[in-house]
Amino acid sequence: MNKTLAQEKMELNSNMELETPIVQSQNTQQAGASIVAKGIKKIYGRGAGAFHALGPIDLDIKPGEFVSLIGPSGCGKSTTMLLVSGLEPVSEGSVEVDGKPLTKPISEIGIVFQDHLLLDFRTAIQNVMLQQEIRKLDKAEMRARADALFAQLNLSGAEDKYPWQLSGGMRQRVSIARALVHDPSMLIMDEPFGALDAISRTQIRHDLEMLWLAKRKTVLFITHSIEEAVGLSDRVLVMSKSPGQIVEEIKIDLPRPRPAHLGEYPEFAVYAKKIYTIFEKLGVYKF
Repeated sequence: MNKTLAQEKMELNSNMELETPIVQSQNTQQAGASIVAKGIKKIYGRGAGAFHALGPIDLDIKPGEFVSLIGPSGCGKSTTMLLVSGLEPVSEGSVEVDGKPLTKPISEIGIVFQDHLLLDFRTAIQNVMLQQEIRKLDKAEMRARADALFAQLNLSGAEDKYPWQLSGGMRQRVSIARALVHDPSMLIMDEPFGALDAISRTQIRHDLEMLWLAKRKTVLFITHSIEEAVGLSDRVLVMSKSPGQIVEEIKIDLPRPRPAHLGEYPEFAVYAKKIYTIFEKLGVYKF
C-alpha cells in the first residue's frame, strides 16, 4: 500500500539524521507582494477584426503565495503574464501590486521566460550582474546576492562559464538567479521548464521550491503541466479555452518540501484527477 505524504512526513521527522526536514507552507515572514487583478481583458485589434484573447479574469494573490495558472494551449496564460507584469496594457480592468496601480514594468517584479534569454557573450555571473549594470545598484551587494543565489540554485562553480557551456537546466537556473538578484517582491514565470527534459525539470522544480521556501517571494507560475502545478503551488487556478477565464481554484494542501516522486502519493492523484476532470468538462481532453 502506498504511504500518504502525511505518513511519510511523520517517519521523516522522527529521523534525527534527516538533512532537509519537511516544513509546512505557512511562514510569518513574508517577503512577497500582493497582486490583485479585477476584470482584466485583452483584446487585440479593433472593429470586426478584433481578437478577444483573454478574460475577463480576476486574481487575488496574497504576499508570499505560490500560485499556478494552468490551462490549454492558446487560452491566454502568457497573455495574463504580460498584463500582470506590466509588459502590456490591459484592454479593460485593472492590476494592482501592493495596492498600487500597475501601468508599466516595475522593479518589484522579476520575470522568467521559457527561453532563458541569456547573452552568449557574457558568462553566467555576468548575465546575472547585468541587472546591477542596468539598474545602477551597488556592485558589491549585488555580487553577494548573486553568489548566494548561485549556491541556492546548485550553480556553484558555473559562474565563469558561458551559456553554451551549460546544460539547459543550468541555463534556466541562471535566468532565475538573474530575475531574483535585484530582490523583487514578486516572481512571474512563464512555462520556465517547458524546454527541459524530465530529469532536469524534476531537479529544477525542487531547487525552485527550496529557494521559494527560503525567500517567500510571491510567485505566479504559468504552466501546462499538472504535475508542476500541484507539485509547486499553494493554489492552482484553472483556465478555460480562449478567451481564457478562470473556471476553478484548487487549494493544494500538501506538506513541504514536496518530494520529487510526488506522483506516487494518493494525495497527488486526487488533485490531478480534479484538474483532469475540469479539462474533460471543458472539452480540452476527450478520453
